[in-house]
Amino acid sequence: MAAERWMLQTKRADFQEMAKCHGISPVTARIIRNRDVVGTESVEKYLKGGLKDLYNPYLLKDMELTVSIIREKVREEKRIRIVGDYDIDGVCSTYLLYRALTEIGAYADYEIPDRIRDGYGINESIIRQAAEDGIDTILTCDNGIAATAQIRLAKELGLTVLITDHHDIMKEEGVEILPPADAIINPKQMACHYPYPEICGGLVAYKLVQALYEAYSISQEKWLEMLEFAAIATVGDVMKLQDENRIIVKEGLKRMGQTKSLGLRKLIEKNNLDEDNITAYQIGFVIGPCLNAGGRLHTAKLALSLLLSESEEEADRMALELKDLNDQRKTMTRQGTEEAVEQVEALYKDHKVLVVYLPSCHESLAGIIAGRLREQYQKPAFVLTDGEEGVKGSGRSIETYHMFDALVEVKELLSKFGGHPMAAGLSLKKENVDEFRRLLNENAKLGEEDFIKKIWIDVPMPLEYVNEPLIEELDLLEPFGQGNEKPLFAQKGLSIRSVRVMGKNRNVVKFSLASEKGMPMDGLLFADGDSFLHELSGCRKIDVIYYPAVNEYNGNKSLQIVIKNYKIAKES
Repeated sequence: MAAERWMLQTKRADFQEMAKCHGISPVTARIIRNRDVVGTESVEKYLKGGLKDLYNPYLLKDMELTVSIIREKVREEKRIRIVGDYDIDGVCSTYLLYRALTEIGAYADYEIPDRIRDGYGINESIIRQAAEDGIDTILTCDNGIAATAQIRLAKELGLTVLITDHHDIMKEEGVEILPPADAIINPKQMACHYPYPEICGGLVAYKLVQALYEAYSISQEKWLEMLEFAAIATVGDVMKLQDENRIIVKEGLKRMGQTKSLGLRKLIEKNNLDEDNITAYQIGFVIGPCLNAGGRLHTAKLALSLLLSESEEEADRMALELKDLNDQRKTMTRQGTEEAVEQVEALYKDHKVLVVYLPSCHESLAGIIAGRLREQYQKPAFVLTDGEEGVKGSGRSIETYHMFDALVEVKELLSKFGGHPMAAGLSLKKENVDEFRRLLNENAKLGEEDFIKKIWIDVPMPLEYVNEPLIEELDLLEPFGQGNEKPLFAQKGLSIRSVRVMGKNRNVVKFSLASEKGMPMDGLLFADGDSFLHELSGCRKIDVIYYPAVNEYNGNKSLQIVIKNYKIAKES
């Protein structure tokens, strides 16, 4: 496991004044400042931001042009084909655009590439098929910005091409390499001055939906009733829950219980979730993986068909199928991760960038396994597998390593690649794997400090300060996730009065704790219970990083802490 360093946030502000101004406690004020929310207006937006604070879609470059072209195509009854992607962001984007085009009377259909046969994004065969099918216009979502050659082919075949995407744009000598599309909506363009460009493909698509509905004088409620899909895409694509993203997810979660999508309701039901209390965590770790499972192990069209389904029986069947596929995916992921860790331990433990080649691993699991390696070793990790043509792979990164830029540096070895600072996908010839690994490590400007996992503590808070009003106030900071992490508190030197392991899988440790002043508090740790008891080895003192919670059981309420990290104080 990667080494850990506990770090205390030391960002400064007048927390008393901030608390007084916004009607919150100084503790909550400190947490908000730690999330880099600065200034009265920004704090108010963070605490109370809503639909009125969403940015105008026309602030996106080419939005007006795209709406104008689509209106012309609808008027002329031209055929429009949406080309999406096979992950959760692509599926939600495709769903949103297809619903919208249908609503405005467009002659529209959709195509989602097959992960294994087609790979990521639009390709020549999809374009040629569109031309053969008599398609007039291709509308991409969550892809297209890197498909310069493919879009050039589409233009040669006489197609109109509209791109909606959010991925980083390749540059050569500071100049953007943009495909020759008729219009490009991507907030990452240098010429686009959208206030918050770090949005997902689903939210870019949602902005187009909003603009189209306004152009056709369709009521606001019609586009608001699809807001939950922009929220699902945002969480599923691991966007930072800041600024507009946080508002979209906050508002989207409120609407999950009233979703018009029968398929989404069935998916919630099959996973035994409370539809009126869906959390960002449940989207990221339950609903999202189920929607992704179709694209990973079968076809992403299954997830899209589920969301579009209007038959109760059909939706019930597809929701169950996606849940079963996700259960299968979990098993395969566990096996692949074990194999990857064995390979790292045997061959690459000293490497700065981990490049693991698992020929027999299902290629759709590469990104998940890369993420597990990144978590375990606190190093950038790529997992490569055998594809239909050559080797394909996915990478997951750490904050100090820009993964997309790293791939640009070795692009001569790659057949295809794309991504973000924190994640990327690629393909290459099998004979280039070793050279790819060597060059990435040779180029990596990473030191030992980068491989220490930093755990950031918001407030060093004694148990005496934990109370129910504070816990209720912390709910104002939801939803939690990437970029708006759950607050973490810390206390040293807690006495362990008793400890026991619970749960069918013995993966819950229940403590009775006390502070140095004698304040009692129950604690929970979710971990391998038997391994923890072995590590504890009779010690009676522990330092903890925790989150406070209220435990409700049989109508009774009690305070407890959920322990996220710990250090056992070894007694001399």
